[in-house]
Amino acid sequence: MRKNIKLTALAATATALTLGLTACGSSSDPSSAKADGGKADESKPLVIAASPSPHADILNFVKDKLAAKEGLKLEVKEFTDYVLPNTATEQGQVDGNYFQHKPYLDDFNKKNGTHVVPVANVHLEPLGLYSKKAKALTDIKPGQTVAVPNDTTNEGRALQLLAANNLITLKEGVGTAAKLSDITDKKGLEFKELEAATVPRALNDVDAAVINGNYALEANLAPAKDAIALEKAEGNPYANFLAVKDGNQSDPRIQKLAKLLNSDEVKKFIEEKYQGSVVPAFGTPAS
Repeated sequence: MRKNIKLTALAATATALTLGLTACGSSSDPSSAKADGGKADESKPLVIAASPSPHADILNFVKDKLAAKEGLKLEVKEFTDYVLPNTATEQGQVDGNYFQHKPYLDDFNKKNGTHVVPVANVHLEPLGLYSKKAKALTDIKPGQTVAVPNDTTNEGRALQLLAANNLITLKEGVGTAAKLSDITDKKGLEFKELEAATVPRALNDVDAAVINGNYALEANLAPAKDAIALEKAEGNPYANFLAVKDGNQSDPRIQKLAKLLNSDEVKKFIEEKYQGSVVPAFGTPAS
């Protein structure tokens, strides 16, 4: 959880998205699923917004290999930020999205007055610490600079990763809401806050960087082998899930997609393609 971009770019992208999806029959079509109780037309394509990797890759596997057997027409719309997928879902420009974890969604809904809800957990992307200068944690020294995501949930998650690896000390009980001001001992480190999507590009300019799993993959980094520190998968609250606007959970097309995303075929695809850099998160409640 692949965030803000300039307002002008957001406006242009949102306008293009609205026009494009109206032409292809998104959930803004009166016959598509509606949160006000309208019934979905199962003959209409299900349009899902997703980050390019691994989310869109997983969805395209479902589209190409599994959807036809379930009578599901699936369209995948790729986004490179973490704002438009939720606003498009809220506004009915897409039928749902797949790109985020629960702490991020909770924070987004609270700040934006949106009503997006999880449907089914699919996978986990362990957050990692990367460096082109350090080969191990012991190479991170006082005076060096570490880049972290600047959004509320992922910055807290990044700081927890650093604390778990004894690079900083945090106030007790701050949890995933940790901020730079909650660091009680920086151990000589400096921090640079950046939009999550831009953190990989900063690797040449900083000594180390905490990067979201999807953005690491897009930057040709393999979290399982390239990260010098990686989140543990066990008990991790950051599963990425299929989400919809509240009221659309019972759309038969959404239910079909949720079933396919939690199938043995998708589990095998994730394990073979990502080799531990992305792991299945089936069986845990998306709530």
